[in-house]
Amino acid sequence: MKILGIETSCDETSAAVVEETGDAAKPWVIRSNVVASQVAIHREWGGVVPELASRQHVRDICGVVETALADAHTTWAGLGAVAVTQGPGLVGSLLVGVAFAKAAAAAAGLPLVGVHHLAGHIESVPLHHGELPMPAVMLVVSGGHTSLYLVKAPGSYELLGRTRDDAAGEAYDKVAKLLGLGYPGGPIVDKLARTGNDTAIRWPGTRLTHADRNAPQLKGDLDFSFSGLKTAVLRHVTLRREQGTPLTEREIADICASFQRVVVKTLVDRTFTAAQRHDARSVGVAGGVSANSRLRADIMAAGESRGIPTFVPSLALSTDNAAMIAAAGLRLFRAGITSPLTINADPALPLVAR
Repeated sequence: MKILGIETSCDETSAAVVEETGDAAKPWVIRSNVVASQVAIHREWGGVVPELASRQHVRDICGVVETALADAHTTWAGLGAVAVTQGPGLVGSLLVGVAFAKAAAAAAGLPLVGVHHLAGHIESVPLHHGELPMPAVMLVVSGGHTSLYLVKAPGSYELLGRTRDDAAGEAYDKVAKLLGLGYPGGPIVDKLARTGNDTAIRWPGTRLTHADRNAPQLKGDLDFSFSGLKTAVLRHVTLRREQGTPLTEREIADICASFQRVVVKTLVDRTFTAAQRHDARSVGVAGGVSANSRLRADIMAAGESRGIPTFVPSLALSTDNAAMIAAAGLRLFRAGITSPLTINADPALPLVAR
């Protein structure tokens, strides 16, 4: 069966066709994956402007879906279902994708599957590598989310920890903006960090030992916090500027490298602490920040040193894309879960364990 996936949770308009293979070990293959990026539109504002994002989704959605079907050499009649990101995300952006998917499913007489955006990121790993040894610990890290999940069986997601404040990708963007590096900040900081001294500045790390009052079911020590690190960078840069001497290119590279070292170490340490605690047989990392070169290298090295198979998706599947939504949709569809045509976009949609 082929399924059409649609993703419009933020500033990428994407459509993809994913097909089942019949192989339980590697159940899906990507037939097409089309992404229309809005980076050039939002760059002059230094971040995503929700109203501009939703308007651009309206302009792009039809052409992106048509291209995805053409690239997959299929038609609406060749599809078995339509999957769409229902949430979380920017509500205006989500509404465009959900409205299109509902109309298309109704017109073509196809089942509709509403998908959680983070479930899509998690499924990007088996989409690329095949089914992981279970149980698995998954780190989902992006501009809007930094969370740890325990996957005891395919399609089952149990929250272990999350950020208390900034997501890791959000911290990257804010530090880049503070340094005047441009948007999107994450790739720029990553590039500059490769030329810097990562021990030039001893930024503080964060270790949480108490439960989050907003999520008291979580123990707390697997949670993340990046606001203190971001503030430390702000104070350092502000002090230098008050001294009346501009930061040199070398100093900026050192700041980026030192900042990235702390972020990546925090992500890797928490992930493998969770893996050890829950006897995980594998570890995966997904989300936009999984494209970060140091995170990819360090988490793979940590997995090798501990003897735990560790997986990262391809760079194309790391950032927001519809192929991962299609895969998550197939997972739900084969579990007998579909959505009514009355579903609505939900910017705060919870990822419910099942």
